[in-house]
Amino acid sequence: MNTEETILIVEDDVSLMQGLTHNLKFDGYRVLQATDGQAALVLAKQHRPALIVLDIMLPGLNGLDVLRMLRADGFEMPVIILSALGMQSDKVQGLKAGADDYVTKPFGLSELLARIDSSLRRTRKAASAPIRYGDVVVDVDNRMVTKSGETVRLTSREFDLLMLLLNHPGRVFSRREILAQTWSNDYEGTDRTVDNFVRSLRKKLEDDPAAPDHLLTEHGLGYRFDPQRQKRAQSQGSGG
Repeated sequence: MNTEETILIVEDDVSLMQGLTHNLKFDGYRVLQATDGQAALVLAKQHRPALIVLDIMLPGLNGLDVLRMLRADGFEMPVIILSALGMQSDKVQGLKAGADDYVTKPFGLSELLARIDSSLRRTRKAASAPIRYGDVVVDVDNRMVTKSGETVRLTSREFDLLMLLLNHPGRVFSRREILAQTWSNDYEGTDRTVDNFVRSLRKKLEDDPAAPDHLLTEHGLGYRFDPQRQKRAQSQGSGG
């Protein structure tokens, strides 16, 4: 099998991680590795893996904190907890935090690989529908954007910023929130950084970047996405 899907393994037992990595690569997956919670967050946000295998007892941020933070930021990839904590209460806590499955150590490799494959099959069947607004179509799964049928080339950061706004229509994001949720935690950006990226998105996606219909500024607050603004403006104009 050659899936070309990326799996993030978060595990501080290096020998265990290497063994699992070897078997996943043999099955055709790309593999990312993290040995602590902070590194896991950075990799998950930068690469958006198809699935995460996540230990709970990690240096720094524990696995449950990593999971809660990812879910709070809208990351919906399947997460399989792989932990030595095997009490029923541990499993319930992990599932309530947002895990899709829970496997206890020691584990059978064949079973874990089967659970990974099963989770990814469900994800493939539930592939995201394109997001449409105005004459813009966003192919979420393939990270592609078209406007009036023409491909619009966005940088990875521009696409992440666009998805943050599109996934929360009407919500105003401050520049600090945008930096925290779109850039890695160790990136020292400024408000001007966000302004520049929004300006670039408007040039590529708005009919009139100077008077945008959808990627809007809330002065003194930040930015928001409005999928219906143009239609409302046209309706109000025609209705007097």
